Amino acid sequence: MNDILPPGSATWEWFEQCVRRVMHRYGYRSVRTPIVEPTALFVRGLGEVTDIVEKEMYSFVDSMNGDALTLRPENTAGVVRASIEHNLLHDGGKRLYYVGPMFRHERPQRGRYRQFHQVGVEALGFPGAEIDVEIILMARALWSELGLPPLRLEINSLGQPDERRAHRQALIAHFESRRDELDADACRRLHSNPLRILDTKNPAMAAVVDAAPKLMDFLGTASLGHFDMVRRGLEAAGQPFVVNPRLVRGMDYYNLTVFEWVTDRLGAQGTLCGGGRYDPLVEMLGGKPAPGVGWGMGIERVLDLVSELGLGPQAPAADVYAVVPDPAAAIPALSLAETLRNHGLSVVLHAASSEGWGSMKSQFRRADASGARFALIFGADELARGCVSLKPLRDPQSPQRELSIAQASAWAPGLRVA
Repeated sequence: MNDILPPGSATWEWFEQCVRRVMHRYGYRSVRTPIVEPTALFVRGLGEVTDIVEKEMYSFVDSMNGDALTLRPENTAGVVRASIEHNLLHDGGKRLYYVGPMFRHERPQRGRYRQFHQVGVEALGFPGAEIDVEIILMARALWSELGLPPLRLEINSLGQPDERRAHRQALIAHFESRRDELDADACRRLHSNPLRILDTKNPAMAAVVDAAPKLMDFLGTASLGHFDMVRRGLEAAGQPFVVNPRLVRGMDYYNLTVFEWVTDRLGAQGTLCGGGRYDPLVEMLGGKPAPGVGWGMGIERVLDLVSELGLGPQAPAADVYAVVPDPAAAIPALSLAETLRNHGLSVVLHAASSEGWGSMKSQFRRADASGARFALIFGADELARGCVSLKPLRDPQSPQRELSIAQASAWAPGLRVA
């Protein structure tokens, strides 16, 4: 779990601003749910034999009332729970998004931490494949907003439960016939969740997985039609994609479309965004049946790629640094600084340290390091005349000049074009 400190925190703020702009363009509205939810919500929603539920959740018993609680490992279940509890779908579908921390007890590695942060979108109440395409293209729009180069899009269809059941029996038979090639984790999953074996990262199992029956061969007309519309929608939008028949997702609630946005620049942790359709989930969590589709995006991994490519915002710089040589200058400096801030400017006011106010030379070093365009100097001689000195810090050809306090206050609105 990491602290996010300046100047790096400015990159997070820039990222969140980019997210909000994209969400606004697509008509998605912010939702905020609790970080702590009942453990049963995730067991029901994600599945008892998923890695998240079996190994990764931070769960505890409330010492006050004995409730079993969990720090949220993902937020789709929480958003669906909130939509049921508050009857959000009573007047039609909802387009929602969230930004916030999630928690999983897993081995930390590049771009993956035990407290990590996600952006997620959830479109609830829309059954058509056009919404699948919309949320995929919304992720593409965010890559563009961030200045990232095109990423690889992989898609697949998981079909419907009866189709997956038929495929599941074929998978079990296939893996049973080659059990000596399975690792311990695959053997454990063989009868509980054989679809997850296809997602193995063990290279020794590549051959047996490649030879496994493909779910696409078990899909009926409706599922194939839905997937065909997704592909045609992406093609119409000029979005290249790869159909990956081995692409599954880590939660039990997915059906039909699943997808991932992938980069080759971050090593093994190359998936930046993943999601898909989860039509069964609302009913699984106790609501009236309603379709859903969404994605989750790991912010740390995205910002890792932003850093790798040298993108992101410039370090924020102040407009003005107020040089305050002694305590007598502090009050007039405070007053003028507030006037400038009220005009919308960023002003850094020099303040005394435990060693005192510091020399003028050291204050000018700090002023230069702040990135400020101007220094306002509250020297004793200037103040005795009711003035301050204005020194340009980024234009060595411009001379320092003296302004009355009144002139300095009136000058403030023109600073940005001065």
